[in-house]
Amino acid sequence: MVLDVDFLDETNSLDEETSKLSEKLLQFSAKQENIPNGSEVSVTFVTNSRIQEINREYRDKDVPTDVLSFALEEMGEDEVAITGGNMPRVLGDIIISVERAKEQAEDYGHSFERELGFLTVHGFLHLLGYDHMTEEDEKEMFGRQKEILDAFGLER
Repeated sequence: MVLDVDFLDETNSLDEETSKLSEKLLQFSAKQENIPNGSEVSVTFVTNSRIQEINREYRDKDVPTDVLSFALEEMGEDEVAITGGNMPRVLGDIIISVERAKEQAEDYGHSFERELGFLTVHGFLHLLGYDHMTEEDEKEMFGRQKEILDAFGLER
């Protein structure tokens, strides 16, 4: 296993098989992105109201969203990187709205598992520094997402 993944299902609505799918997809994505063994990531599954609270608090956007990522390796002003030693690489936190994933799966006409997989990879790539603020960045990120999902076998 490449990643040490900590899952928390605040909704108590996901079965073990769905959690295992997310874990397998994260492990696969980490290998595809050459992430060092022992790196850490957390994934929390929440309701629309909870993700709206988080979105409002951290992004000043008072709406529910599908996925939020909080990269712990991003450097803020006046921060100094801690390197060396045997410290694991802590990538950050991914927060996914289960309700939103179900809504979007229905809207897009594919399975809940496919949508959850998409959101998991999307959030993970954000932790690695991918973004979609510009058209060029979006093309790169969404292209990489599609490559990973297709190679994993979770196509639309």
